[in-house]
Amino acid sequence: MKVRIDYDECMGDGNCHKVCPEVFGYDDDKMQGVVLKETVPVELEGLVRSAAMGCAVAAVLIDP
Repeated sequence: MKVRIDYDECMGDGNCHKVCPEVFGYDDDKMQGVVLKETVPVELEGLVRSAAMGCAVAAVLIDP
């Protein structure tokens, strides 16, 4: 599984980072979430899916 963020949609609330800090970070300068690991480790896939579902603007995108 791969993950990315649609930066045009990201509103910078940081929820993805709160749910899975191993995969998502936060850019304080741009006030947006960032992907730290594009290829998601198998053991973190559930958390990444939760982060995607919890994104209010659907900016977290999962590619199989």
